[in-house]
Amino acid sequence: MSQPAIAKQAGPPQLVLLLIGSCMPVLGAVLLSPVLPRISEHFAATPGSDVLVPVILTVPALFIALGAPFAGAVADKFDRKRLLIAAMVGYAISGTAPLYLDSIQAILASRVLVGVCEAAIMTCCTTLIADYWSGPRRIRYLGLQTLVTTVAATAFFALGGLLGAGGWRTPFWLYAVAALAAIPMALLLWQPAAAHHGGPHDGGPHDGGPHDGGPHHGDREPWPWRALAVPSLVTIGGGVVFYTLIVQLSYVLDGVGVSDPAVIGGVTALMSLATAVGAGLFARASGRGARVLLIAEFALSGLGLLLISATEAVPVIVAGAVLTGFATGLLLPTLLTWAVNRLPFAQRGRGTGLWTGALFLGEFLSPLLVSALAAVTGGLGLSLAVIGVASLVLAALVATVLTVPATPLNAAPAE
Repeated sequence: MSQPAIAKQAGPPQLVLLLIGSCMPVLGAVLLSPVLPRISEHFAATPGSDVLVPVILTVPALFIALGAPFAGAVADKFDRKRLLIAAMVGYAISGTAPLYLDSIQAILASRVLVGVCEAAIMTCCTTLIADYWSGPRRIRYLGLQTLVTTVAATAFFALGGLLGAGGWRTPFWLYAVAALAAIPMALLLWQPAAAHHGGPHDGGPHDGGPHDGGPHHGDREPWPWRALAVPSLVTIGGGVVFYTLIVQLSYVLDGVGVSDPAVIGGVTALMSLATAVGAGLFARASGRGARVLLIAEFALSGLGLLLISATEAVPVIVAGAVLTGFATGLLLPTLLTWAVNRLPFAQRGRGTGLWTGALFLGEFLSPLLVSALAAVTGGLGLSLAVIGVASLVLAALVATVLTVPATPLNAAPAE
């Protein structure tokens, strides 16, 4: 299943499969948003359902955050490909489980399993992209990963609404897609060998088997804590900023009198489009260093959030959402490339897992932080202003205190 073929080079089929896999955690995050009110109605008689139903949506993100570092360690020690296939099948089984589960506790348990599988899927897909390609291609494809998942999020949100018209359980059928995708993955992906001299197009299946001891010592390789401490901490902040408007924009619009779902959907789609444009520009921007890019990205995100918090005019809110969306679209691939681009093969799974865990921890904390801030400040607008100021502070910290490299992100990475 995982023989290291000499001179095997990854191409469009492998890229498409890894991008499809990368969309699975996004599917888990947004598909159910439109049907949450219906799930609430269905379980209205269940004690504590007002708390438990929203958790159905958010609990996978928590378990991605908790599970991704472990998934990365397994991917490094054993086999990225086999872990990915197993996780895709597990995701399909646990994801479709609510079709026949009748208790909210059982559904929550299935959602925990979805999060664990998503942790492995996201970590393996990102690690394999970094394994199969290097140099400018790796940079381009990591940016493309953010772009594709952003566009997918918009599509899945709409699809969830359409399928939800047939009942709250119907959207769960979409999770079965993962089992179908696992078949070509099993046929077309391979476990890369540890490379000593990676070529320009691959992670380097040139010499040795999948567990080539070489100088890496495979499973004895330590965790890259030192290299990833600063990128991971900054990524938690990035996750909070990135997810704030994804969750809160509809409430902001509702608060200024925009209640038409079509208008809210249109503004959300516009913000997603801006995020996709930002991600699409990453390959060009990667000639700059992480330092310059992160300062600009956090500053623009913060300004966008402050703009939204300071007004009740819908066009200004839309402008703020577009500005923040664009900045966060550029932010995610910057953070990812800064974190994993220079890691050697033997540490890449662990490194990607740590980074993925940090991002999803930020995403999980985001709505909790906004709720806590809203309770303290007395409103959603002021809580967004606090997140906006925090984003500007992050930009200032990157500029002054934190050790962030100024070398171009697209410089030759580790192999």
